[in-house]
Amino acid sequence: MIKVGIFGANGRMGRVLIEATQQNEQTELGQALVRQGSPFAGIDCGEIAGIGQLGLTATEQTNAAAEADVYIDFTLPAASIENLNWCVENNKAIVIGTTGFDKAQLALIDQAATKIPVVFAANMSVGVNLLFKLLQTAAKVMGEHSDIEIWEAHHRFKKDAPSGTALALGQVIADTLGRDLDKHAVYAREGITGERSKDEIGFATVRAGDIVGEHTVMFADIGERIEITHKASSRLTFAKGAVRAADWLVNKPVGLYNMQDVLALAD
Repeated sequence: MIKVGIFGANGRMGRVLIEATQQNEQTELGQALVRQGSPFAGIDCGEIAGIGQLGLTATEQTNAAAEADVYIDFTLPAASIENLNWCVENNKAIVIGTTGFDKAQLALIDQAATKIPVVFAANMSVGVNLLFKLLQTAAKVMGEHSDIEIWEAHHRFKKDAPSGTALALGQVIADTLGRDLDKHAVYAREGITGERSKDEIGFATVRAGDIVGEHTVMFADIGERIEITHKASSRLTFAKGAVRAADWLVNKPVGLYNMQDVLALAD
């Protein structure tokens, strides 16, 4: 049985990760870490997740010994980098589902992956990662003749926009078409913008209520359009994917992997 450790165990995703770890037949909760001074330290992890007593209490991360085989992080960028460094120091593999990293932080993830196995993905959902593959085909067939727009919606608490998943969708399309996303992405339209350029990839963002996550990619030509949509109705979708990634990552060689690797979807 693989022991999974969870950073930020009291957070919205942390609680669901506890549940997902218990549901997976190949894993068990090995360690649940919370920030220094957290009121959840010493509380049974099952109570934190709302699934009953598990007999394992949450631990303050400061100076904690590594007690799991692999760790999962869905916190915030700065905290994720600290947690990543902790895993490097303790020679532990890590699955990172946090989004919103800047270029310097992304470089630190690349650097850490030369020392430990890392799965890093903008979205851990199986369905979203299948969507990445579908978009490659759609972009090859329609991309040069269509206007491409990406629409995403998330809950009011999400701190980054567009979502990491939306950006990853745009990157897949840009790579397939040989475009530079930094040059062709359009993130806002207001006022007299002029006609849409042929090569731009548009993004639209909604933040409202408790929307878990919705993404739609549109390829619109004159007279017809294709829309490919993924909707998540529960955070458990992402948590199950992350736990599946953690199970896959154990005993893998040092390196940087993504969910395409985990699901054997990589070319």
